[in-house]
Amino acid sequence: MSYGIATLSIIPCRAEPSDKAEIISQLLFGEHYEVIDEHEKWVKIKNAYDQYEGWICRKQFTEINNKEFDELSLNEFPLCGSLVGAINYKGENRNITLGATLPYLHQSKISIRDEKVPFEGLPNTKHTSKILDYAMMYLNTPYLWGGRSPFGIDCSGFSQIVFKLCGIQLPRDAYQQAEHGFDVPFVETSETGDLAFFDNEEGKITHVGIITEPGKIIHASGRVKIDLLDSQGIFDESMKQYTHRLRLIRRVV
Repeated sequence: MSYGIATLSIIPCRAEPSDKAEIISQLLFGEHYEVIDEHEKWVKIKNAYDQYEGWICRKQFTEINNKEFDELSLNEFPLCGSLVGAINYKGENRNITLGATLPYLHQSKISIRDEKVPFEGLPNTKHTSKILDYAMMYLNTPYLWGGRSPFGIDCSGFSQIVFKLCGIQLPRDAYQQAEHGFDVPFVETSETGDLAFFDNEEGKITHVGIITEPGKIIHASGRVKIDLLDSQGIFDESMKQYTHRLRLIRRVV
């Protein structure tokens, strides 16, 4: 069995081992993973943070050993709290994004394997009071299926990363996130940071957003934006119509 760590700012994870396959998620810099399968130019990985699986290009694979994987798994590291940070890895300047992991950050240096890597930027503040602040940093980020960065993000990637920045772990998909926390019975009793979930005609939860205040929600739909929310669902004022049907509200903090 082998293991790896993301040393690029963003690594696409695909549903199948093909450049044409659907991107289902992304690895951000510093996230580590287990290799669970291999196929020619592709490596199937399981993200240690949320157990999400996908195929990455072998050219984007950086191997670590079992001991390094275990040590990374046992520790909780700060994240990049700047919209864009910078590192110098193996003598090359690289940008990293908000939410990237900073392994063993100390005195503006992180450690990748045995290499000390200079980091420029701010570490995150892991506190639930920062949920709205971090959510607003993604405002107007374009919607991207499978995205987890401020340059392209999907609805559940958005809620997952915002909560991760605040020190709260959520799974990758909306329907999985809906299993966490406890129910809030009414929109009127919701609070900043509550998660609202929405379903389709078949009753499957397909969308999630973060309540900014009772009656308003920030979510990724076309772009990360703020819309109105009531007991029926999300109302888009620009379109003058409801776009998502409310299923439930959960409080996880």
